[in-house]
Amino acid sequence: MFLVTEHEISVLRACAITRFSRAAYYREPKAALERDAEVIAALQAVVEKHPRQGFWKCFQRLRRQGHPWNHKRVYRVYCALKLNLPRRTKKRLPTRVRQPLDAPATLNTVGALDFMSDALYGGRKFRTLNIIDEGNREGLMIDVAFSIPSTRVIRALDRLVSIYGRPAALRMDNGPELISEALAAWCEERKITMHHIQPGKPDQNAYIERFNRSYREEVLDAYLFGSIEEVQAISDEWLEDYNTERPHDSLGQVPPRSFLPRKPIPGESSFELSR
Repeated sequence: MFLVTEHEISVLRACAITRFSRAAYYREPKAALERDAEVIAALQAVVEKHPRQGFWKCFQRLRRQGHPWNHKRVYRVYCALKLNLPRRTKKRLPTRVRQPLDAPATLNTVGALDFMSDALYGGRKFRTLNIIDEGNREGLMIDVAFSIPSTRVIRALDRLVSIYGRPAALRMDNGPELISEALAAWCEERKITMHHIQPGKPDQNAYIERFNRSYREEVLDAYLFGSIEEVQAISDEWLEDYNTERPHDSLGQVPPRSFLPRKPIPGESSFELSR
């Protein structure tokens, strides 16, 4: 201490002048990292195992493990490690196997579905659920809504099954609505195989992606929509033209229903279905 060495006064008097405890004077200083090493190790072990839990959950876990540190010290270390900031965690998905993208020779063998999003003129966002038959690339449904949870996806598929029958498989990505337990149970009950593409590989669902591009260019980017009903009406009209009149490049410049006709269903059509 400067006062002790330079002014030759006692440690007791120097500590009284500076209001510094004698215990702190005689204790050998340690670096903060060394002093809190045990707290850091214990806290990192808890956070690594439970990355979505906040400070108080972590603190209580440390207490249950028998550590005596109070919450002030633990929180100081917690903030120094920047654990108080939002933490990104990896989305846990089961391992996906690449599925072959061979066009089936018959209808109602493999269906493909995907979501798209856009906004009304007033700024409110909406979503669309697009479903096609990979056999002839026919658009079976475009369902438009502000929100499309898994329950609405199941209702849409239920209606398609009641009209066209049960498909052997469905190809889809890994969106939260499409990996839900409710949809998995619905497919299992009807013995429909779920072909989830590998994450980050939209080319594995190329038929619906190509359909989405046409729908985006010819409908979503071509109109200003004032209401959700207007979006649905224009989508229905476009879908009927897409299936019956619009030439399809990969089908030899014929529309889907001409390439591989579907048996007419009395009183129903894909135009009526999407309403």
